[in-house]
Amino acid sequence: MQVRYFREWSNNLNRMMEYKMYGHAGKLCLVVPCQNGRFFEWEDRHMFDLVSEYIDAGQIQFVTCDSIDEEAWSSHGSTYDRMRKQESWNNYIVNELIPSALSKAGLDINSTCMITGTSLGASHAANLAFRYPYRFDQCLALSGLYDFEPNWYYDDYRDEYSYNNNPCAYLANLDPNHPYANKYNENQIIICCGQGNWEQEGLETVYRLKNILEGKNIHIWFDIWGKDVYHDWPWWETQLKYFIPKMIEWTK
Repeated sequence: MQVRYFREWSNNLNRMMEYKMYGHAGKLCLVVPCQNGRFFEWEDRHMFDLVSEYIDAGQIQFVTCDSIDEEAWSSHGSTYDRMRKQESWNNYIVNELIPSALSKAGLDINSTCMITGTSLGASHAANLAFRYPYRFDQCLALSGLYDFEPNWYYDDYRDEYSYNNNPCAYLANLDPNHPYANKYNENQIIICCGQGNWEQEGLETVYRLKNILEGKNIHIWFDIWGKDVYHDWPWWETQLKYFIPKMIEWTK
């Protein structure tokens, strides 16, 4: 497996950002780490080893990014500042990291990509897939949270930035005739969650999201696993091995 490391300046975040790429050919898939995670998280967890046959065959390649969760979602600072940092990170991903990674992957910089993540990484992945459906036409979100109301993330402050980073909020107000609604139906968006330990908070938001989308005639792939499926790496490993071949097949 070809593995490459990069460190590049981000104008959006005003700092150097690190990332790694895995593979030599195939569609590009962005991996968003868990809460406060780093770009090397999936490598440390041997996640790429689980799908190495597809990477080595040139059917898929991955790029792993850093989060800024410690400044946004895990911080106790003002919601105003935290949500603006989150939006800067979104802009970094879409306008800086992805074009750079696509170029290094030997792909057209306007190519569509996959995106995936677990836990809060799944929340970020789904948010980007819903907000930028013409960039990310495939999404695998495992054990994420899709509605941040009500909980501790926003405190008592709300504005357009908190709204635009809360999928259940902005999707609830989506006009069913908006072009995005049709694009969601065309794309492959997979929302997966277990029903075991530590999954309940996320699972409640999964059902909320499902009701919102189906009420607008948007039908994505919701996959609810059993009561033995808990919120941790062993099950995410199983889910990755299950879904990645299906996502690769979808691209053919």
